[in-house]
Amino acid sequence: MIGDPRSPGTPDLEWCFEAVQGVSRTFALTVDVLDEPMETHICLGYLLCRVADTVEDAGHIPPDEQAELLRLYGRAVDPEDPTEMVTFREAVDEYLPAPAERNDDWVVVAHSPTVAATFEELPSDVRGAIVPPVLELVDGMAMFVERHADNGGLRITDRAELEEYCYYAAGTVGNLITNLLTRGDLADERAARLYDTAEEFGLLLQLVNVSKDVYDDFTEENNVYLPAEWLEDEGVPQEEVIEPEHRESTAAVVERTAEYARSFLDDAQTYIETMPLSHGNTVAAWGIPYLLAVGTLREVGSRPEDAVCDADVKVSRQEVFAVISEMTGDSRESLAHIREIISRQPYHRAISTAD
Repeated sequence: MIGDPRSPGTPDLEWCFEAVQGVSRTFALTVDVLDEPMETHICLGYLLCRVADTVEDAGHIPPDEQAELLRLYGRAVDPEDPTEMVTFREAVDEYLPAPAERNDDWVVVAHSPTVAATFEELPSDVRGAIVPPVLELVDGMAMFVERHADNGGLRITDRAELEEYCYYAAGTVGNLITNLLTRGDLADERAARLYDTAEEFGLLLQLVNVSKDVYDDFTEENNVYLPAEWLEDEGVPQEEVIEPEHRESTAAVVERTAEYARSFLDDAQTYIETMPLSHGNTVAAWGIPYLLAVGTLREVGSRPEDAVCDADVKVSRQEVFAVISEMTGDSRESLAHIREIISRQPYHRAISTAD
């Protein structure tokens, strides 16, 4: 559990780094293997996105209030709007759990003025690279909340809407990363290739989450991201997505979603292979989550039923450590080879056999 900043509402970069460790294991790994200044830039950009994500996922906030809070948050992030982050903090206060009951996500929301104040200390070109994708993410989340307000939670209808949602939730983050990477002297062709594949990198990671988190998304957030049309093909009502009698049929939709995620693997790999190693960027920072996504898709494929019941679908800690160790050398040339191995078996077992 992360603590409170030393002086709430004032810049505190050390606390922001601690906060990332608490709210996301995957992004914490990314931040840990970046160098400065990218380490700081990604840390703060991610926390700005995480505040919006926490509000959007909050099942205890009425949809109309959720959308209003998200739009207020967007105005507070927007440097061209006079709204200050403390205004958002005051508005969200009634929906914050009691201090002793807050998880790390809600601690970050409670200290959003600290995140904003720390972000304001970044150079203007960095803020200019981060703010537009964050605003697009926030606007997209507000739009989806409003679109599905009558359901009390998100109910994705078809593949097109699933991809649209994943774009706002994660494709925008791919663009944020790319905005940071393309500052300075970068060939136009290379920059274009990055932007052409940035969204796919984000879509891959988000679709992996959709595939593996069906049970948690429904029980904790009242959201169903598996498209209604795909569930209908298997005879599963969307409101009964986790019912035991539909487990086998829902698992078939989980497999279908995972296969859809796999369609973005090649572009995501191209993105990593194309990105410049400047501004403190490293191959490991993005290669690690990419390869762990490959491993997670392998696990989903081997036991899709676990995604629709109270069971974790994830790669083992041993495999995580093996991937981190392998990627520390920042070798893009080995990315395709490692991906092929991980798609078939856990990486730590593969390298043990080879030894």
